[in-house]
Amino acid sequence: MSSPAATIQSLGRSPEAIRALEAARRRARLALRTPRRLTVSQWADRERRLSSEASAEEGIWRTERAEYQRGILDAFTDGAVEIVVVQSASQVGKSECLLNVLGYFIDQDPSPILVVQPTLEMALVFSKDRIAPMLRDTPALVGKVSDPRSRDSSNRLLHKEFPGGRVSLCGANSPSSLAMRPVRLVLCDEIDRFPDSAGTEGDPIELARKRTTTFWNRKIGLFSTPTIRGISRIEAAYAESDQRIHEVPCFACGHYQRLRWAQVRWTSGHPETAVYVCEACEAKWDDPARCQAVRAGRWVAQAEFRGTAGFHVSELYSPWVRLAETARNFLLSKPYRERLHAWVNTTLGETWEEGDSSIDPASLFERRERYGEGVDVPAPVVLLTAGVDIQDDRIEVEIEGWAVDEENWGIAHEVLMGDPSAPAVWGQLADVLARRFRHARGIEIPVVAVAIDSGGHHTQAVYTFCRAHAKRRIWATKGMGGQGRPLVARPSKNNALRVNLFPIGVDTAKQAIIGRLGIPEEEKGPGYRHFPLSYDEEFFRQLAAEQLVRRMHKGRERLEWIKVRPRNEALDLLVLNLAALVILNPDLPKVAARFDRTVEAAVRAKEAGAPAPASRREPDPADVARAKARRDALSRGGARRRGFVKGWSRW
Repeated sequence: MSSPAATIQSLGRSPEAIRALEAARRRARLALRTPRRLTVSQWADRERRLSSEASAEEGIWRTERAEYQRGILDAFTDGAVEIVVVQSASQVGKSECLLNVLGYFIDQDPSPILVVQPTLEMALVFSKDRIAPMLRDTPALVGKVSDPRSRDSSNRLLHKEFPGGRVSLCGANSPSSLAMRPVRLVLCDEIDRFPDSAGTEGDPIELARKRTTTFWNRKIGLFSTPTIRGISRIEAAYAESDQRIHEVPCFACGHYQRLRWAQVRWTSGHPETAVYVCEACEAKWDDPARCQAVRAGRWVAQAEFRGTAGFHVSELYSPWVRLAETARNFLLSKPYRERLHAWVNTTLGETWEEGDSSIDPASLFERRERYGEGVDVPAPVVLLTAGVDIQDDRIEVEIEGWAVDEENWGIAHEVLMGDPSAPAVWGQLADVLARRFRHARGIEIPVVAVAIDSGGHHTQAVYTFCRAHAKRRIWATKGMGGQGRPLVARPSKNNALRVNLFPIGVDTAKQAIIGRLGIPEEEKGPGYRHFPLSYDEEFFRQLAAEQLVRRMHKGRERLEWIKVRPRNEALDLLVLNLAALVILNPDLPKVAARFDRTVEAAVRAKEAGAPAPASRREPDPADVARAKARRDALSRGGARRRGFVKGWSRW
């Protein structure tokens, strides 16, 4: 039987036509051939493109850039692995690994996929800021999901369809989205921020896991930076895995070792000299040597494999963070318990061990100080804040002074008796907050930021007062319980008077306060708390009114603050003052420099017999009128307003 080419030639076709036909046949055979199965890292190296708005290194993905990622990625294409656990630091490419897995399954192994973020809002942000750029810039994914600008409902923020599968995104706080259609691949991000229960339905990870039951080839990915030892979800998941660590070889002696923080050394006071010291031969590795060692590293399991592959990665493996930067951040965080806590979690990828939360009120009472004759504010203080707690029969106020390194001093504690539902006591509060306090350096200074607790029975009265005094940086706050919350979250205006309401993570704030109160007197410095002689014993008993305990809740251990005596207003006032400082977010060194100039101007004015600087007296009404006219003119001209924090120090 003659070939098709011979047949065509016999029909008088040209040799060029024959060659074209043969080329078409070869292309058809290639198109019909079953594609070679790739691992996730191979697919990423061949197809993935990093987007400029989502990555510091735009362009072609290279797994070898951070070689430890290869083991994590390829675990998702290992038939023996069902669950992949990644306990990691923040700057190690964890999110990009998750995106690579997502892109691989969309392109190479289409399946129904669920991506779970801690909240619905975070899911929306992840979809918009991370997934959408990947779908747009990775050639293999272009066209798999329809253009979001089209009217096709297959591409929405929380639901994207592609040939053979779909991606759904949800928040761990949403029980309905966790209990919908079955999925084969579940990717849970930042699981230590997940709530204990999705509504009343139970553990959100278990709800997501149940959706994979009908798939024999299911894959579950659990990613997170850890939080507190004993209650961290990712710590528990890693403990149930084969606990892989990344060992790297020394360029000098060849000894394989896990990178540990204890081996990072630098000249005292000079973190820029930081190097890694080999634990075997004490050879010193600079950053290029460290990165070279990581590229030659290997994953080694520390426990028996039972279907769950676990990976632990610290910032020491990251090619994007220099050792000098890590050491500098450690030195900046070390004096502050709450910052050191965050550093251990986000830099080392390790859990934080909570110490004893109890304090001795008698010892705090004994360390009260005299600030000076005729002085309210000690010399190191550069600004004042106030915390205001509203009770049913009184308003309590505490004013604190802050130095450059957040060493702080109690300045005044006032109890204003009266019904907060009546205006009289609010007038007293306004007078207290308008006071100026005598500074040891010879000037009088005001309170520059105030946080008022809006919880309780007088919420609307708090809103009314804050609205009337908003320009004085008097803010309404609301305490929110639960571990892992930020000390201060983004404000909302979801209230009748449309005032800014700042959520405060009270558990986070109390842990920070207790840690600072525990700094011994001989270690005075950053974060240390001073008290004046005017504070009575009851104030210190209230500081010790709560303790942190471990309790079981819905089958999981968690930390809770419990009262050990009825009154805790003093502790709440310290929390509110810390929140006021965080909301204000001042650049304390710049504040101190400006404060020095103000003091110098006051001294010169006194020597010359001139009027005191404007910061020491009330503004002239004519100056106020002229300033208002200028602001109105600028507003009419379309000038941008200053943010509410930008001009805070103009006192």
